[in-house]
Amino acid sequence: MIKSLLVLGSLLITTQLYAVTLKFGVLAPEGTNWAKQMKKMAKEVKKATNKKVKFKIYFGGAQGDEHDVLRKIRVGQLHGGMFTGKTLGDINGDVRVVELPFTFMGDRSKAWNAVEKMAGFFDKGFNKNEFVNLGFSEIGLVYFVSQKDTPNIKALNGVKIWSWEGDKLVSAMIEEMKLISVPLPLPDVLSSLSTGIIEAAYAPPLGIVSLQWNSKIKYLVDFPIAYSVGAFLVSNKGWNKVPAEHRETVKKITAKYIAKVSKANVDDNQAALESMKALGVKFTKFPDSDVETGKKLREQIVKKLKGKLFSAEAYNLLLKHL
Repeated sequence: MIKSLLVLGSLLITTQLYAVTLKFGVLAPEGTNWAKQMKKMAKEVKKATNKKVKFKIYFGGAQGDEHDVLRKIRVGQLHGGMFTGKTLGDINGDVRVVELPFTFMGDRSKAWNAVEKMAGFFDKGFNKNEFVNLGFSEIGLVYFVSQKDTPNIKALNGVKIWSWEGDKLVSAMIEEMKLISVPLPLPDVLSSLSTGIIEAAYAPPLGIVSLQWNSKIKYLVDFPIAYSVGAFLVSNKGWNKVPAEHRETVKKITAKYIAKVSKANVDDNQAALESMKALGVKFTKFPDSDVETGKKLREQIVKKLKGKLFSAEAYNLLLKHL
């Protein structure tokens, strides 16, 4: 009897030692395709690892802005998150080369192809900075939305536009385009559009609608200024807690569901554009001559950021894959 109890106790202790719960913070609100797919992902990880690995995901910015999530990872309160733009750059600046403005000129397939070809290079950078990338996701083409009619790039001069606090890429773009930068946390954008603190913002269509900015803007420039990607990252400390025999399984499952998120984002971005148009947001076009203006602006932005935000190696690799 005593021997049986000792064996049972040993088994319970072993189970506890090899069970891990990884905590992730994401901005995607409940009810979105992102949230639905990530919930399915968490269930499959739990089942496939016989409950040895569990994901607890906090949706809708419950753990704060991306900057807050990254800070909590670094102090051990969280293990990972779904990161975009500025925060990805804080971890691995080389990723930002695919988000340089006026690079893909609205060709999202070309942009995503570049991301896929450069993924291995980017992952090495994440590993060097103590993160494991569980999958890139396409966020989408980035559009400029405003309360003012801006028929060309020159008309943007002097417009008060939101910029994500500390985003070097966006700051360089705003400086070159002669806009007025108003740095704010992402959750403050909606109220700031309401009060006039800012007059314009930028995001993929899905983000504009899900964050309800479409209710505060009148114009969308139907000329994508950039491209945005996301990555589902876990810290090395968190990843090392996952039993070695389950790591490949977890990677395969997360890759599968992040790919589904990407595919859904493509459809949702198109639906968001159609929704905004139906609700009365006016779509404006820049003249063809502004394509060349955009290319010149891009050259200036690259000069400012190469060797500072991203490496020359990353930029040259991008050019190779264009």
